Amino acid sequence: MKFSRYILFSAAMLALGACSEDTMDSINKNEGNPPVDAVPVRLQISDAIMGSGFTASSGDYSFYLSCLMEQTVGTGNNQFAKAELRNPMEWAASTTFNNAWNSIYGNLMNIKQIMEKIEGEVPGNVGQYDILGMAQTLWALNYGILTDMHGDIPYSEALQGQANMHPKLDAQADIYADLFKYLDAAIANFDKAIDAKLKNAGAQDIAYGNNCKAWKAAAYALKARYRLHMSAVDDKAIDDALSYAVEAENLGFSDFNIASFDGITADNPWSAFQWSRSYVASSKTVYDMLVANDDPRAGIYTYDTGEAYPSGDAAIAYESAGALVYPGWLDMGVQPIHLMTASELQFIIAECQLRKGQNADAAFHAGVAAAVEELVVGFWEEDCDAEAFAEGLGAASLQKVFEQKYLQQMVDNNIEAYNDYRRCQAMGEEYIKLQNPMNVQSGVNRFPCRMPYGNSAVISNPNVKAAYGDGSYIYTEKMWLYK
Repeated sequence: MKFSRYILFSAAMLALGACSEDTMDSINKNEGNPPVDAVPVRLQISDAIMGSGFTASSGDYSFYLSCLMEQTVGTGNNQFAKAELRNPMEWAASTTFNNAWNSIYGNLMNIKQIMEKIEGEVPGNVGQYDILGMAQTLWALNYGILTDMHGDIPYSEALQGQANMHPKLDAQADIYADLFKYLDAAIANFDKAIDAKLKNAGAQDIAYGNNCKAWKAAAYALKARYRLHMSAVDDKAIDDALSYAVEAENLGFSDFNIASFDGITADNPWSAFQWSRSYVASSKTVYDMLVANDDPRAGIYTYDTGEAYPSGDAAIAYESAGALVYPGWLDMGVQPIHLMTASELQFIIAECQLRKGQNADAAFHAGVAAAVEELVVGFWEEDCDAEAFAEGLGAASLQKVFEQKYLQQMVDNNIEAYNDYRRCQAMGEEYIKLQNPMNVQSGVNRFPCRMPYGNSAVISNPNVKAAYGDGSYIYTEKMWLYK
């Protein structure tokens, strides 16, 4: 009897132990944050698109480069006052772009997981070639921005977590070559998706609503953009860029945008930045260009005041935040984020045609009309014959193309304005004359050739730390594309 009681007690303890073990197995599970493999790629693609716009195309890089390229004036007696006055402690610091650096690499990890799930045929994600093509396109866009900003960056060994904590820096030329492979793969996958009439992303595709033909056009448009970037280092770049751009146009390329802002659930990042910081004001460099052609965008750019400010003026830079006039569209909050516009594509076509000795009037006028139409009619809801204004600018020339492209880029495409400026410098050309006297101080260049690496990589990766040094390299070491 006593022996039986011992057996029953032991069995009860074993059962209790088993129950406790099951409880312990589940106690650290976060049901609100399931493991990566459990999340379908269609739910990840929305974050991938939003991150590409909010952080990569229109984030800290865009804010600072707008100031550098004099598309706005930095003010507020804070970070952007220092940026406006070309303070090396602001421009060369590894902390300046650390948030953007981390966020873009984080977004790339998400994109990598999407591609791995589909290519690895993880259950629930098999055969989703439409989403795979989207991820490959976004991979090229995000890495393209990173290498355009920083030059050589972690690429082939990046995104491996603890398997490789110190990834090497890959040469920009090698990264560019690989990005075209991703865009070509994306185009092939969009063709598969179109043939199979795939709609796996559905409304989760916040760019094109799962229109794979539109995505295919965007992939060709990005090929045109990145091939044009190579025009200072590759004689064949112009021919290729024109070919890709025409293919995008033939496919009906329309603005590659994120337009899901309603002013309640989200705000455009530029509006959010200005509302929270009031760090930018209207630039006289831009305003004078607008006024010179009686441009209908002039009033919007100065909020119908006609007030604009010279770049590099310390008194302006040190004005209290919010005291100066700024571009009117920043108060909208609902304007789209541009990943790449139809206007940019037309300017690419026009530049390539001109460099090949061809007539570029149609593309030039189309690029201007699209830019003016969006800003004046779309944003400001004013009557405007954008096509008549464009035609009134006369025949296309490289000077006019770059001027009008620069004005289109002032909304939020400032990264490309910086890329164009450096590319033209590398080719011995100057179409946009920057006015900031602080770009050279005591005979020393203070206009960055590139942006500094992110602090998280500088302090944790010896390879990045060695390349960063004291940060002064950003003024002297031109990257491969723009030497």
